[in-house]
Amino acid sequence: MLDLNRLKALHAVHVYGSVGAAADALMVTPSAVSQQIAKLERETGARLMERNGRGVRLTDAAGLLAEHAERILALVETAEADFEALRGEVVGRLHMGAFPTAVRGLMPAALTGMRRRHPDLHVLLHEREPERVVREVARGELDLGVVQDWMNRPMALPDGLSKATLLDDIADVVVPADHPLAGRKEVELSSLSGEQWISSSPGTVCHDWLVFTLRSADLEPEISCMADEYPTQMALVAAGIGCAIIPRLGRDLLPEGVSVVPLRPRQTRRISAIWRTDAARRPAIRAAVEALSEASRTQENSWAVS
Repeated sequence: MLDLNRLKALHAVHVYGSVGAAADALMVTPSAVSQQIAKLERETGARLMERNGRGVRLTDAAGLLAEHAERILALVETAEADFEALRGEVVGRLHMGAFPTAVRGLMPAALTGMRRRHPDLHVLLHEREPERVVREVARGELDLGVVQDWMNRPMALPDGLSKATLLDDIADVVVPADHPLAGRKEVELSSLSGEQWISSSPGTVCHDWLVFTLRSADLEPEISCMADEYPTQMALVAAGIGCAIIPRLGRDLLPEGVSVVPLRPRQTRRISAIWRTDAARRPAIRAAVEALSEASRTQENSWAVS
């Protein structure tokens, strides 16, 4: 009988393209992955990996077995979800991933709520960029993810994933306190022509969105500084280095020396929970989405009060 853990190791090498990458995904050592595949070779009596330069490649037999392994692993997940649903208990382990501002702004309240209501559920949280969260949920490395996409630049999800909207996060322009637009009730994006901008790093969702949005308003972005943390961006704004567009979930406490001005038209990103559709029956998934929704409502209420 084929061992499930060995099939999982082979499938990971097939998906990620190398033993090292598979080991990172499975959170084990490369040696452990190689040993599992060596045992699988002895079980099947077939050569599964061959030397290819400095690395290895899977044989045709391994590719065929990896395709079967993918279906087997999916069936195992469905069986586990059905069994948990039958028991109706929120138990076991739940691997979650979320982008940095969601980790800071939503996860503390959500995790506290889950721990209080479901003490037998053990959650492992990973901070990830949204694109990586989507990939890892689709591949089964994460059970549930929190992602973001902007209303004017939506992100497509692969087949087999479900999602629930948690909240709509409004972004405002943050300018130095002595800026001519400081204190306005709202400003048109087009009125920010000629400004120096502070942005996230190239290749991130927020950097690409900022460039796309400014160009959509016929503004060529002049980026003077790049920093991935919103508090750092606001510190640079306070120093008079430039302006930034920052979502409310990422703002925390405003430093002295900045002014927040709403934009017209409103710029909004949608924050959602995603999970594999086959795992939707797991009580743990439903409990996590419920806790995230509650944390999101609390956050939105705090914005309304402020």
